[in-house]
Amino acid sequence: MKLLYIDCCVSQRGADSRTRRLAEAFLESFRRGHPEAEIETVQVETLGLKPLFPSSLDERDALAKAGKFDVPSFALARQFQQADRIAVAAPFWDLSFPALLRVYIEHISANGLTYHYESDGCHGDCQASRLAYLTTGGDLERPQSLGVLYWKQLSAMFGIPRFDYVFAGGLDLDPSQVLAVMEASCEEARALGRTF
Repeated sequence: MKLLYIDCCVSQRGADSRTRRLAEAFLESFRRGHPEAEIETVQVETLGLKPLFPSSLDERDALAKAGKFDVPSFALARQFQQADRIAVAAPFWDLSFPALLRVYIEHISANGLTYHYESDGCHGDCQASRLAYLTTGGDLERPQSLGVLYWKQLSAMFGIPRFDYVFAGGLDLDPSQVLAVMEASCEEARALGRTF
């Protein structure tokens, strides 16, 4: 089994990133529960990805139409499509997540590889059975928290049947509660990692 870990723990806190702490709790528990699993990490911050523009979209569409999914421009999409499980970690920024992660999503969303269309709509082509989204935020989680909703809908689009998430929220509301919130959220992430 291969777990693809998408690390977008962008933080001014550096090594003290709260999102990274949450992700490490999940990954540590996953490793203990699945010692045979391979974990492949994508550090989004180091990829140097650029947003897709009309010219790059035209080029990509032409390659996809010709079935040339083995070219380097589809490497991230192939990696995502072939993973057995996927975990994504990113902070809750401006009601969603960092722009770097949105650009990564553009690169993995490849019609004909990670999803395709039929007369009744979009169908996913990814082999992952589960996707976990791990996020932390200064504000409380709300029903309309877009980062969570976005990844839930992406999971459906990519054909990933089970979506789970952990949202460690309210971290900037009361400094005296940060440790307790993080401990509870890390325990939730550990529990998810054990059964993921």
